[in-house]
Amino acid sequence: MRNSIKLIFTVALAAFASCVPHKMLEENQAKLSKCESELSEIKKANQENDAKLAELKEQVNSDKKTMEALRRDTSLNGANLRNLISKYDKLNTLNESLLDRLNKLLSGTEKDNARLSGDLQMTTEQLLRKQDELRALEVKLNLQKNELDNLNEELKKREARVNELEAIIKRKDQAVAELRKKLSDALIGFENKGLTITQKNGKVYVSMDESLLFASGKTGVEARGVEALKHLAKVLEQNEDINVMVEGHTDDVAMKGTGDIKDNWDLSVMRATSVTKIILGSAKIDPKRITSAGRGEFVPLDNGKTPEARKKNRRTEIILTPKLDELLKVLEAN
Repeated sequence: MRNSIKLIFTVALAAFASCVPHKMLEENQAKLSKCESELSEIKKANQENDAKLAELKEQVNSDKKTMEALRRDTSLNGANLRNLISKYDKLNTLNESLLDRLNKLLSGTEKDNARLSGDLQMTTEQLLRKQDELRALEVKLNLQKNELDNLNEELKKREARVNELEAIIKRKDQAVAELRKKLSDALIGFENKGLTITQKNGKVYVSMDESLLFASGKTGVEARGVEALKHLAKVLEQNEDINVMVEGHTDDVAMKGTGDIKDNWDLSVMRATSVTKIILGSAKIDPKRITSAGRGEFVPLDNGKTPEARKKNRRTEIILTPKLDELLKVLEAN
């Protein structure tokens, strides 16, 4: 009974595929171009976000160095201030001594009185100059203190933003690791049997060999592949904050089809679409989360021309990426 249903489904799919008008194919190709453009924009946005984060960290380090320099300047100015106060006290003592001598010599000769008066005038002028220098230094110190306080406040704000960004990135990495584990648990019967799961660049890659999903040159997913995709779909249903990219890949052996599949581009696109439809039909997943794309033979895993190398390249990759809405909001706020 099951084989009969499968036969009917295959015949119906072949009949449907043969009836697809050329216009629909062109529309699909346009959608493919749009998807590739959106993927490029997302990658570019990720690179810009990484650059902004590095710039913020560099600015924080620069601010720390500036603050340390200001602290050293403040310490040096403080020492100068204490030195001037000491000199000021000595001048006061000298002034009092001169006043005492003046009182004693008031009865002395005019020459002595004139000399003493000149000394007193000189001492008074020196004292006034030192007082002016002391006031100017106090003003400078107050300005530097205000500048240091402002820098400290700005540094705290930037450190808080960097900490927030690092916390978001850490949560994203934890979410990716948890997703990797959930997928391994769900697909334990398929892993290393035509299916591999890897984690890199903050994403999870589920790579499925052609032998697990498709017959040679065909776009209909085999029963074993459908079972694996259903398990995968259940994990995606439970993790709504994950975007999904389905990429079809072929080897470099050129196809010369006469029907709907005319070349490797067509084959890779239709295979990605077939996988996407099974995922959407197996669980409650928002279609907006999924992008289907065909990469043809142009992103190989192995550049060799051997049968083994070409087998590696005939695959479908399902790339899972956590949504970066929270991170983008923090970057936009900065």
